[in-house]
Amino acid sequence: MILNNRKETNNGYTGRLDRSARSIRERTRILPGASQLAATLTMAMLLIACSHQEVVPEAQRIIDRSIEVHGGDRYLSSEITFTFRDIDYLARRENGLFSYERRFTGEQGEIHDVYNNAGFTRSINGEPEPLDDEYAGRYRRSVNSVIYFALLPYALNDPAVRKNYLGRETIGNSDYHKIEVTFEQEGGGSDFEDVFIYWIHPETYTMDYLAYEFFTDGGGIRFREALNPGEIGGIRFADYNNYRPASETVTVYDTGVAFNEGRLEMVSVISLENVRVE
Repeated sequence: MILNNRKETNNGYTGRLDRSARSIRERTRILPGASQLAATLTMAMLLIACSHQEVVPEAQRIIDRSIEVHGGDRYLSSEITFTFRDIDYLARRENGLFSYERRFTGEQGEIHDVYNNAGFTRSINGEPEPLDDEYAGRYRRSVNSVIYFALLPYALNDPAVRKNYLGRETIGNSDYHKIEVTFEQEGGGSDFEDVFIYWIHPETYTMDYLAYEFFTDGGGIRFREALNPGEIGGIRFADYNNYRPASETVTVYDTGVAFNEGRLEMVSVISLENVRVE
């Protein structure tokens, strides 16, 4: 009886071992599928994570690189002075504050215009000159325009700027990135409707040509060809040949082709003198 009980006990134990073995085998057969599912879920999560990573648009990448080549952080903390058409200009930036100034002698005496974070003011012979909104806006745009062009492409990362990559275009013997710049109404100033085209060299990232269509002060289209580029105090400056279309059929987007085909006429030469950077 004892032997029989032992035998029955062994059989019961053996049965439990068999059932455990079958269970392990069944779970083992399931594991490959579970691993595949886990791998699939992991891949899906990685794809979702990647999809939420910000991809820098081509136009933004090119402009960022061009700003770096032309002066980069040097623009952020500097005092730049130059003379343009017998008028002295100053552009100062420091810790997010800016001051654009010009001084010249007019019929009324010594005129000093200041455009800064607080707005625009004019003084004549050291005395504040009251201005209505129309004249204040006109003088402010004039000061801002000269300094804006002198310091390009720095301002192309302002919050109101919208950039669009238009592909490649050949001007002269070189191929260029062609970028459209427009502006949001909020923060884009009174001339927010203006349209700019920039041609950036794909290897040097220099801004060799630009065109723009403006609608204030009579409006028009201009095309500029950079001349005499040089670096002063860590910032790249250039003069420009300034053209306009010979025909009203030429749009701002066509000016590169029109320049190649001789369908633009010279308006002026834009030259900066006595440039200093501190």
